[in-house]
Amino acid sequence: MASDVPLHQRRRAPLPGELEGIPWLALLDATERERAVAKLQWVDALPGDYVCRVGRPVTYWFGVVEGLLKMSSDNAQGQTMTFTGVPPGGWFGEGTALKRETYRYNIQALRKSVVAGISVDTFHWLLDHSIGFNRFIMNQLNERLGQFIAAREIDRMNDTDVRVARSLAALFNPVLYPGVGEVLRITQQELAYLVGLSRQRVNEALTSLEAQELIRVEYGGVRVLDLTALRSQTHL
Repeated sequence: MASDVPLHQRRRAPLPGELEGIPWLALLDATERERAVAKLQWVDALPGDYVCRVGRPVTYWFGVVEGLLKMSSDNAQGQTMTFTGVPPGGWFGEGTALKRETYRYNIQALRKSVVAGISVDTFHWLLDHSIGFNRFIMNQLNERLGQFIAAREIDRMNDTDVRVARSLAALFNPVLYPGVGEVLRITQQELAYLVGLSRQRVNEALTSLEAQELIRVEYGGVRVLDLTALRSQTHL
């Protein structure tokens, strides 16, 4: 349940080992890393907490250290459209931070999550001073473009099993979400929220994918056995 205390009032220093969950820190030189670490903020988000909201000005560039967030927006009819999930290792909002715009989407915690962030000013300082950071952001933007093109294709698919397969594969993107590895910690209900289907329908699709030996459903998560095949599903 979301807290009444705003996220920015719950900021804290990183716990031992949490810096290891920041994939771009290793790309910085000593001076850049020292500045970035000094400016990094951590917060513990509860289920339902909003990290970003539509119309709010960008203040931080965020990433998921632990947990699972979802990116969504509401249309004129009040219906919620989910664009993607953000699992561990995923950093998001670089386009908004680059242009210093207001957010065009909501980012909400689906479960207890640890979120890190740097101020938009520090983000721009790193862009101005770090070649490694620039390359990381360029890779992010390139992968993000492909992700959203794929998401539009998924939305137009009538085969709900394929939608589950493609959506699951997107969460295993090693560039955008390097903290996931081979096992994604996700419940069937959480996956249902992200795909926009019922839990029962997601369960049926996962059973079909498991029968094809593309995935293995494990306690508390899903292990991908053949990511290439999962991404290329056209009919189950």
